[in-house]
Amino acid sequence: MKRAEDPVPLRDAIAAVSRQLGLPATDVVATIDAQWIEIVGAPIAAHAQVRSVRDGECTIAVDGPAWATQIRYAAGDLVARVNERCGEGSVTSIRVVVNGPRKTV
Repeated sequence: MKRAEDPVPLRDAIAAVSRQLGLPATDVVATIDAQWIEIVGAPIAAHAQVRSVRDGECTIAVDGPAWATQIRYAAGDLVARVNERCGEGSVTSIRVVVNGPRKTV
């Protein structure tokens, strides 16, 4: 019988905290990232990247408003494509953010 004061393996503790925060399994984001070009196509992939997945919401950062429109227009298809690769329900919605202008030093 396990007691509350018994040590917990680090991976189990991290997994528990991740679940509490609504984060997906680490392989979901890694799978999306590894297959991003196949999911969205090369032209969009050059201007958009997955930032995070939390509580089923996939946040995608783009480098301009026109690309945000492209992603928003294709959101339903993107959710379906991601779920084909990562498992049904891994992503339930898409959120798009536009990165600000790059600062030069």
